[in-house]
Amino acid sequence: MRRWIRDLALGTRLVVGGGPTAWLRLAMTAVGVGLGVALLLLATAAPTILSGHRARSDARDFAYTDGPASAHTVLIRQTPGSYRHHPVHGVLVQPEGADPSVPPGLSRLPGPGEMVASPALRRLLAGPDGAELRSRYPARVVGTIGDAGLAGPREYAFYLGSDRLTGRGQRIARFGTEQPRQPLDPVLLLLTVVGITVLLVPVAVFVATAVRFGSAARDRQQAALRLVGADRAMTRRIAAAEALLGALGGLVVGAVLFLAGRQLVELVEFDGISVFGSDLHPQPVLAALVAVALPAAAVAITVVALRRVVAEPLGVVRQGVGRRRRLWWRLAVTGLGLAGLVLAGLGRDGGGGVSLPAVAAGVLLLLAGAAVLLPWLVEFAVRRLPGGGVPGQLAVRRLQLDGGTAARAVTGITVAVAGAIALQTLLAGVSHGYVHQTGQDASQRQVLIEDTVPMTAGQRARFAARLRHTDGVRRVEAYGSDTVAATDDPELFWSVMVADCATLRTFAALGDCADGDAFGVDGTDARAPRPGEAVRTTDSPHGARLRLPAGLRSVPARPDPTGMTHAGLLLTPAAADRLPVLGGRLSTSGFVGTDPAEPDAYDHVVTTTVRVDPTASVFSLQGTQVDARFGTVRRGLLLGAIAVLLVIGASLLTTVLEQLRARRGPLAVLSAFGARRSTLTVSVLWQTAIPMFLGLLLAVATGLVLGAALLHLSHATIWFDAAGILGMTGAAAAVVALVTLLSTPVLWRMMRPEAMRTE
Repeated sequence: MRRWIRDLALGTRLVVGGGPTAWLRLAMTAVGVGLGVALLLLATAAPTILSGHRARSDARDFAYTDGPASAHTVLIRQTPGSYRHHPVHGVLVQPEGADPSVPPGLSRLPGPGEMVASPALRRLLAGPDGAELRSRYPARVVGTIGDAGLAGPREYAFYLGSDRLTGRGQRIARFGTEQPRQPLDPVLLLLTVVGITVLLVPVAVFVATAVRFGSAARDRQQAALRLVGADRAMTRRIAAAEALLGALGGLVVGAVLFLAGRQLVELVEFDGISVFGSDLHPQPVLAALVAVALPAAAVAITVVALRRVVAEPLGVVRQGVGRRRRLWWRLAVTGLGLAGLVLAGLGRDGGGGVSLPAVAAGVLLLLAGAAVLLPWLVEFAVRRLPGGGVPGQLAVRRLQLDGGTAARAVTGITVAVAGAIALQTLLAGVSHGYVHQTGQDASQRQVLIEDTVPMTAGQRARFAARLRHTDGVRRVEAYGSDTVAATDDPELFWSVMVADCATLRTFAALGDCADGDAFGVDGTDARAPRPGEAVRTTDSPHGARLRLPAGLRSVPARPDPTGMTHAGLLLTPAAADRLPVLGGRLSTSGFVGTDPAEPDAYDHVVTTTVRVDPTASVFSLQGTQVDARFGTVRRGLLLGAIAVLLVIGASLLTTVLEQLRARRGPLAVLSAFGARRSTLTVSVLWQTAIPMFLGLLLAVATGLVLGAALLHLSHATIWFDAAGILGMTGAAAAVVALVTLLSTPVLWRMMRPEAMRTE
């Protein structure tokens, strides 16, 4: 231990006193490590992000009550939940007493015609993009919702005061609920564990690559130390000091980047979700683990890497030159990963017959297998490549001499793409269990409107006319609706639809139809009403009695655009007029067909409906519905993948710049001997493109194997998403191409004669 402390201290003094070159090398290592540390700290803050979002959502949530009105009760009605595909949390409120419950973030409830809006919504309403929303809710904004009442800083939310909710709204005693949290089912838990693993492994790979920056300069330093009497073990410990300093500097850089990210995260929104910077608090235990494990890993990586290097007083010899890399142990790592996944299916932890620790270990080993296989694959391939032109000869020869360095540059990309393909395969394979068919036929009609407020036939006709004149609306089918019960069977209820013949054909196969006709519909779960049968209204326990028309015709039911069939009465307007008990108490519903070429058609329909009655409900018809928890997990994994890809791109740029700096002498010499700038640029591009191509091939193969194994564990059908795989590989190739393009100016600067100067 004393020798380690003494040699690390000596190495530290050599780095600090090594001049600008040593400081630049140290800075690049710190930046590369710091990018990974920032992402690791973000990962440790994920629990606090989720808990903060959950706490604020529960605080503003509400539960309806059947109790009587009091000084604290409030009538509420939620509004249609989106504006231009952006989620909107909107609530109409009407206090019933002198001391009403107030949601978090508000000091008082708004009065009629007043609105309290979130900061993001206030900005929207003040700008040109909020013109339609202003016309939908022409209220005066009198306040701003505080952070305690928002799910995120960029959320659209408002509370709108009203005096029209009596008999229309629902009563709550207070704001705030404590919803029980159901644990994730085994498949979602498996998906979460796999997602976290495949997102963090590339970060670890890049951190391991970053601590090896400046290896050529360290080799020369070791030769000098050997010349003055140091043994090999001492030189390794001294070299580890630079890696340790770089890792410690990376911790500082990562912490600074994380703190800066906390200030900027509120400016970012993804799929309608934003995060408060105050929620980004790393878990202390996990953050401490990162702070301790990272420097230790940096020292270990450096010592292990130097085992292949022989430093002598007259120079440095790398044992890898002229000696082929061994394949067997690299395949053994992959085999151990597959074995871990097999054992995962035999375990019992985590439920469903899946051992989650074994899954994580198997995924980790498979991705590590891809990382260690890539240098062997590059070496194997470049030995057989023809030289081609001058740029090709330079690139191939460079890869033949030092393919390991080029492979390390794209190892992180390889591991990230392999994990992303496996995750995409698993998502696609298990999604069928979380994407449900609703039965709705969105090809017929796209919007459903339901208004419980009674309307006369004239009011309903005017409402339908306003809808038909709305931008983006092609067809409107409005009808009045109610419910009646059989007098001889109090458990038998029938729906009542009042509309013209064209609209009534939405619910049944009518055949001939004229105004004045009445129809009894046969449903799948109830008999049809009979001609002349006595029924009663359901507005009270002892509703008004009426007798059905004697000319009631029985017709078969037809599924409406929601996929439902209705057993009951279909009445034309003249037939309804003969039943005055129903005429003045029908609520209004309707189906709206919109123009697919008008992207804001749904918003136009909502605006027209809300201006007629703010308490009406508007629904978008969709053929499928995604489970909410599955959607949350999928969005979180996608957001994490984007963050990892950005960090990988930045780290890769740092790696490429460090490699160019290390080769500035040979590049300048070639340029001085007459090599054209374009020739050297193309050769450097080939040096990146060849390992990248091989890495992506390996990533696709590893991702498919891992994805198939995970699908087998989740008992899902093995199926591969070709479009998703191509998208992942294309995105990775684009990142590498962009990084190479950004490094071109540095490459040209390295070709100047001044780069031949050396110490």
